[in-house]
Amino acid sequence: MLRKQRLGRSCFVAVAPTPQEICERAKHEGRRRLSMPFGEQVATGFIAGVTIVFGIVALGVAQALLEPEVGRGVATLVGALAFGIGLVFLIVGRTELFSENFFDPVAAAIDEQGSRPWARLLQLWVTILVLNLVGGALLIAALTVEGALPHGSPEALVAVAEEIVGKEAAATLARAVLAGALITLLSYMLEAVNSVTSRILVAYLVGVFLALGPFDHVVVSALHVLFGVWLSDGVTYGELLANIGLATLGNLAGGLLLITLTHTAQVKAR
Repeated sequence: MLRKQRLGRSCFVAVAPTPQEICERAKHEGRRRLSMPFGEQVATGFIAGVTIVFGIVALGVAQALLEPEVGRGVATLVGALAFGIGLVFLIVGRTELFSENFFDPVAAAIDEQGSRPWARLLQLWVTILVLNLVGGALLIAALTVEGALPHGSPEALVAVAEEIVGKEAAATLARAVLAGALITLLSYMLEAVNSVTSRILVAYLVGVFLALGPFDHVVVSALHVLFGVWLSDGVTYGELLANIGLATLGNLAGGLLLITLTHTAQVKAR
């Protein structure tokens, strides 16, 4: 809960939690995630993969509807605004994308003694990443049936996929570092707010920025690219695997080095 500071006889003002309080909340949530049974991890990761595809489809539909009328620039902006809804579904539904587990569980693992929490953390990462991709792929399989998507949406989604795989490896890696930092920052900010409304606002803003960048979050980018593989001949499985490898590496670097370890050092220094 937010602390309240008294001003005068009857006036109180809410005080935002300190970095130490945020870290304590993160440790509590991290211990919960590390102790999840394997079946719960599977379900959580699978549902998150399904959920984020709704945001990807919203982006594609919005771009397809608007680009012929207002041009690519405005359509891209509205597509990013539409994609943000997917991240809201994800956060309010309490499911987890791969890099959401870079702050809370790591904070808990650092706080515990021994190697056991780190082994659980690695297993959590692998399970969530694999099930994110599996869940998303199953929904994409249904959506790529001819006629399932609105007119123009397949072409818009293929264009996004081609843009993602068309980048140089160094650019993909840099964009993945930023995506990992951004989603891990989301995890940190969620521990600093208390109401559902605040969580929705934070998640939506981060979702819009993630799509507008665009940044390469391994799950989001991979599922975008998978649309391209299954809807066209211009994107290959080799490009998909290359993107997954680079994005995973970049997400880990950005999430752990730029956000998690620096916030941990901020608390430890006091």
